[in-house]
Amino acid sequence: MRAAPLTVTALAAALLLTACDDGGDKAAGSGGGSGTACKIGTMSVEVGPANVAPAAGDSGDVPVTLTNPSAPCTLEGFPGIDLYAANMSTNLQPTQGAKSQKLTLAKGATATFTITYERGKAGGADVLDAKTLKISLPGATTQQSYKWSYGPVQGVDSPGDLKASVSAFTQAGD
Repeated sequence: MRAAPLTVTALAAALLLTACDDGGDKAAGSGGGSGTACKIGTMSVEVGPANVAPAAGDSGDVPVTLTNPSAPCTLEGFPGIDLYAANMSTNLQPTQGAKSQKLTLAKGATATFTITYERGKAGGADVLDAKTLKISLPGATTQQSYKWSYGPVQGVDSPGDLKASVSAFTQAGD
């Protein structure tokens, strides 16, 4: 009756491996790693002050600063950025050529990223008249909302395909 001890051993091994998984959301390709993922709801977030695009066709930059007020956490991947208008939304893609890096933020440490956009002509056919910016952090779907007061955003072929992007996280401060 060797089957029973092997079954018990296999079951114990499966339970042990399951206990190692924290069950949290992980972004595709995030690779797990040590530390806890930073959560948008626990971070102090400052949007701006911005270098606003003054007229249609001009480029603008909106810096976003994240400060960790608690236990160390990690940022690995790109921020999730969605712009919302009255009847549609779109997700911004990473800046062309940008490479993400894993950052560990100690208590009080700061990271930044930048949203770059081309201002569109108000009422234009390929323009998103954005009113709300929603931010999420890698490995989570929870978003925080902020007012978008930087004007309409130019689309490429439609308001859902914008001339806008988001940079990678960079460590700020000393």
